[in-house]
Amino acid sequence: MNETLVTVVGNVATTPVFRELPSGPVARFRLAVTARYYDAVQNVWADGHTNFFTVWARRTLGSNVQGSLTIGEPVIVQGKLKVRDEERGGQHWTSADIDAITIGHDLSRGTAAFRRVLKANAALTEPAAAREPEPEPVG
Repeated sequence: MNETLVTVVGNVATTPVFRELPSGPVARFRLAVTARYYDAVQNVWADGHTNFFTVWARRTLGSNVQGSLTIGEPVIVQGKLKVRDEERGGQHWTSADIDAITIGHDLSRGTAAFRRVLKANAALTEPAAAREPEPEPVG
């Protein structure tokens, strides 16, 4: 199936909301993406139109979003774009969601300190070559 993959650079516009669902953890937040352009008449950079996306992060990505993102932080989001048209209360609504594959801080606008999440069972997370060999049975 063809998916529309996008990479979007913007700012976290709402506090991430985290939920534990039967299908696993999920976090969502709104992302504000404002175009910038050079106004040659006034000789300055100016803000253009702002687009808002709802970003959905599932499983481990959702858990990590909860502990990593706050309002106003610059981020880069890559994921599958889903545009929906709905009728609600007699009004027509169009929304754009991104089902995130990866999310990171935009390091062109600041610094970040990465912290690896430790897993409970090292046998599931370490490569086999890095683990100590199991003892041979005696007898």
